[in-house]
Amino acid sequence: MPETVMPSLQATLFSGYIGEGPRTAQFERELGEWLGVPSVVAVNSGTAALHLALHLAGVGPGDEVISTPQTCVATHSPILSLGARVVWADIDPWTGNISVEDVAKKCTASTKAIMAVHWGGLPCDLTELKQVARQWNIPLIEDAAHALGSDYQGRRIGCHADFVCFSFQAIKMLTTGDGGALVCLAPEDDRRARRLRWFGLERNPVGHDECRWEQAIHEHGYKFHMNDIAATIGCEQLRYLDANVARHQAHAAIYDDVLRGFRRLRPLRQSSDRRSAHWLYTIRATERAAFIAHMHAAGIETSRVHVRNDRYPIFAASACDGLAGVETFDAEQVSIPCGWWLSDTDVNTIVAALRQFEEAAA
Repeated sequence: MPETVMPSLQATLFSGYIGEGPRTAQFERELGEWLGVPSVVAVNSGTAALHLALHLAGVGPGDEVISTPQTCVATHSPILSLGARVVWADIDPWTGNISVEDVAKKCTASTKAIMAVHWGGLPCDLTELKQVARQWNIPLIEDAAHALGSDYQGRRIGCHADFVCFSFQAIKMLTTGDGGALVCLAPEDDRRARRLRWFGLERNPVGHDECRWEQAIHEHGYKFHMNDIAATIGCEQLRYLDANVARHQAHAAIYDDVLRGFRRLRPLRQSSDRRSAHWLYTIRATERAAFIAHMHAAGIETSRVHVRNDRYPIFAASACDGLAGVETFDAEQVSIPCGWWLSDTDVNTIVAALRQFEEAAA
C-alpha cells in the first residue's frame, strides 16, 4: 500500500460519503481508460464479478459451464451458487491454461458459458476459444484475476471476451483492500450489471431525485457494489500499476534466461502474440518437494498458489477422467517470487538458489 494513499483516503473517510459514490465512478473511469475499454463496473470482489457475469450469461439451475480445474475455488463457487454444474476441461501442461480442443469436445446443448482463466497472467488462446463460443452461441467469460496488465494480440486483457472479470483482492497486481471489476462487451449487459450489483436499482436514476427507492425493480439483484473507500485506494494504486507490471515482467525475463536449458526446473511456455503480466512466475519442478525444501533452506518462499478444483468434494457431481494435462501440471507446478517488491539483491538470491538446485543433480 503506497503511503501516498493517505491524503485522499482521509478525505474520503471524512467526506460523509463512503458508500458507492464519486470515488467509485472515478475509479471506473480511470480503470476503463487504462484498460482501453468504454466502461467498467466496479464491484466488491472478483467473485462478485464472476457471479454477475454468469448471471448475465443466463446460467441457472441445471446448466453447465465449462472451466479449468486449475484455478482458485472462487472461479467456480458462483457456478454452484446459481445452481449450475461445472464441466472440467483439460489444460495445456506447459501453460496451465484451458485446452481449446478439450473445450470443443465438452460443449453440449446444456453448456451456457465457457470460463477461461489466465494462469499466472498468461492469456489463454482467446481467438480459438471465441470461435468455439460462437459455434455454440454461448458467451466466453474471462477470469482475469491473474491477468491485470497482460495483453493479447496487442490489446490489454479486458478488451476481448463477452465478460472479463478482475480481482483487486489483497495480493493481486492492484489491490483495493478487496474488490473487483466486470467489463461487459455489450452495452446492455453493462447497464444491467450496474443495476444487479445494487439490488436491481439504479444508483442515480433519472426522475427520482427525491427517493431512488421508488424505482420499479424488475429483476432481483445483489449487494455487490464497490464502496468509495476501496475505490479511493484503487485510484491511487493505478498511478503505480504500469511500473509494478513492468517490474514483474522484468523479473520474469531474468528467470526465463536463467532457466533456459535446465532439466530439473522448466519454465512455462510463452507465445509471441501475448504477454503475461506475471502475477505469478510458475515453473515445473520434476522433484517439487526437494525443490521447495531447497528454496525454504535458502529463505525463499515458494507456493503452488492454487490446487486443482476437481478434487474438492463440493464438485463431486463434476468428476471426470481424461484430464492428463491437469495431472501433469498439478504434479509439478510451483511458483517463485516475482513481484514488484523484490529488490535486485532478492532476485539475485533467487537466481543463485535456482542454479544451485539445478547443479546439485550434475
